[in-house]
Amino acid sequence: MDKGLVHIYTGDGKGKTTAAVGLGVRAYGRGLKVLMVQFLKSRETGEVSVLENFSPRFKLARSKECDKFTWNMDKAERQELKKTVTDLLEYAEEEAASGRWDMIILDEIMACISIDAICVSRVSQMITSKPEGLELVMTGRNAPAELIRLADYVSEISAVKHPFTKGIAARTGIEN
Repeated sequence: MDKGLVHIYTGDGKGKTTAAVGLGVRAYGRGLKVLMVQFLKSRETGEVSVLENFSPRFKLARSKECDKFTWNMDKAERQELKKTVTDLLEYAEEEAASGRWDMIILDEIMACISIDAICVSRVSQMITSKPEGLELVMTGRNAPAELIRLADYVSEISAVKHPFTKGIAARTGIEN
């Protein structure tokens, strides 16, 4: 790719990861190499099952198993989570610099910033120092203004209506 751009999918609605996965699958379908780094997610989902079959041109790196929200974690668990997130970001930075990938997706990177596991300036640095041809895709609620300014595409996904508000749990194959 001649010029890689920066995408952000943010907002309080559902579908940010789904949009990023769709973009990654489109890129893969056109012969591009895609790395997807999933922060704060370790559950098996339908898309993970499919994407793992796309290797080696579509690689998935994920957080180790975590079954608690940060507000339910004790100090030691939060420290362990921060280390895991930092290690994943270091991996993503190294892979971005390597030039091996046409697209890198940082799923839930904004959530990592929101919980103070990653500093926004570090993500800004990754954007400004990325190789020219690398397409960088980031997801998560509450994208900081600094990152929005640096992005080429910003999609805000809003929660207009969702069955969860009626007590309908996530359904296998639809929401997970």
